[in-house]
Amino acid sequence: MVEGSHLNISQVLAPLSLEQIKTLNKEELVALLHGEQSLRLQFQSFHDEAKRVNEELREKKLLIEEQYVLFKNKWFGKSSERRKKEPPPSPRPKKKSKKKKKKLQKPSERYPELPLIERNLSLETLPNCSQCNTQMTDSGMTESCEFLTVTPIKFTIIEQNRHKYRCPKCHADVKTTPAPARICPGSAYSDEMILDVALSKYCDLIPIQRYVSMAERAGVVGLPPQSLIQLTHCLADFVKPIYDKIRDDILSSILLHADETPHRMLEGGGDKKRWYLWGFSNSKSSYFEIHDTRSGEVASKLLVQSKCQKLVSDKFSGYAKAVTETNKQRLLDQKPLIENYYCNAHARRKFTDAQTDYPQATKFIEIYSKIYRLEKIAQKRPAHRIVRVRKLMTPLFEKMKNLGTDLKETVSSKSLLAKAINYLKNNFTELTRFVTDPQAPIDNNSQERQLRNPVIGRKTWYGTHSLRGAQTNAILFTLVESCKLSKVNPRQYLPKLVEDLHAKRPTQTPAQFADTLRGK
Repeated sequence: MVEGSHLNISQVLAPLSLEQIKTLNKEELVALLHGEQSLRLQFQSFHDEAKRVNEELREKKLLIEEQYVLFKNKWFGKSSERRKKEPPPSPRPKKKSKKKKKKLQKPSERYPELPLIERNLSLETLPNCSQCNTQMTDSGMTESCEFLTVTPIKFTIIEQNRHKYRCPKCHADVKTTPAPARICPGSAYSDEMILDVALSKYCDLIPIQRYVSMAERAGVVGLPPQSLIQLTHCLADFVKPIYDKIRDDILSSILLHADETPHRMLEGGGDKKRWYLWGFSNSKSSYFEIHDTRSGEVASKLLVQSKCQKLVSDKFSGYAKAVTETNKQRLLDQKPLIENYYCNAHARRKFTDAQTDYPQATKFIEIYSKIYRLEKIAQKRPAHRIVRVRKLMTPLFEKMKNLGTDLKETVSSKSLLAKAINYLKNNFTELTRFVTDPQAPIDNNSQERQLRNPVIGRKTWYGTHSLRGAQTNAILFTLVESCKLSKVNPRQYLPKLVEDLHAKRPTQTPAQFADTLRGK
């Protein structure tokens, strides 16, 4: 059957009866066993390779499904991260109490700052009595009601006549009344219109073209959009001293928030179309810069000049690099170092993203809910008692850390849950540093809220057409968002600022203006 002691694959795979096996000599049996062993090893190698490929395909499929869920939630899911309040497990029966009806306020009581116009309605022809048919007289009593109304925007043309004066004796001199100071001298648009156009865009987020359409409906047809855009540039140049003043306020802060968002440069930005709007803020001021890079050098340049000792941000390597470089310089200058405080909202968001495919993430979200509930209580306490409440968060953070250690081995290292766990564990110190610092916040949400309007604006008018337009964005958003942060109406602050600049009086930042309004 077999020549010599060598068997080929076909002979090894050929079925042999028991009688044929008994006829094989020792060399043939060894050759047969050796061939079967080689085949087993080959099959085992094929099996291991197939298993590895299958595992890679499974992980890729899982990753694609997770990315799909993230994409779906980003575009079609709810933007708010608030969770529905769960009803208490065993509500105690409450005594029935009479609910006091809220007193309905009249518009004049609700909005006392608005002017009140009194309108009297009377009959031109006096009525007759329905009983005796006698003509009736005015009793002096009225039936009153109030309602809120609005006057649509009105465009008016002002003709300004500056009187000239001559000498009645020698007739050798003529003097003209000086022209009032204006944002754009010689412009066809008043300061009031410049402010309205700029605030409509940067405060109310109305695109210039839509403003033009609104003007057409008010009877002003053919308003040139490019001229209105130029007005915003003039205003930005005019108020730049306040922009610089706000920057000085940011540089003098011990605690700073930082974040950035993409900004599209349609033209005028050189080869780069993707620029970035960088935001820095403290409790009273918001400051923006526009740059063609997301490199940490932008934050580093600002931090080197600042007195900042606490930087609140997300876990972006650019901020870590900026803090490292700044601290190297501060060591040489013997100045206090900067510490990173990372945003817990980002950590919680990663578990929320993983929750769809991994129900285990719900435990982390529930613990974070308890942490944020404690933070809400802490913010109602005096500064010296905030840490006392926050210390109750420490065992909760430790619980999440231990829970992550136990779960990490049960899921793929490339899964969203594993990434969320790694984010929490690798940045545990920076995420929990706020617990012992009453001035530090739990997250960076305040800075993200200040970037919301620039992001909506970016989606509304798509981008800027020049570097000057990008700088205008940074300057005017700085003033508007600083007003909002200080709870000041931008339409009240900016006219006063322009008036002070014209009169060469000392100017105020929105935070200083807010203090003046409150009598501080």
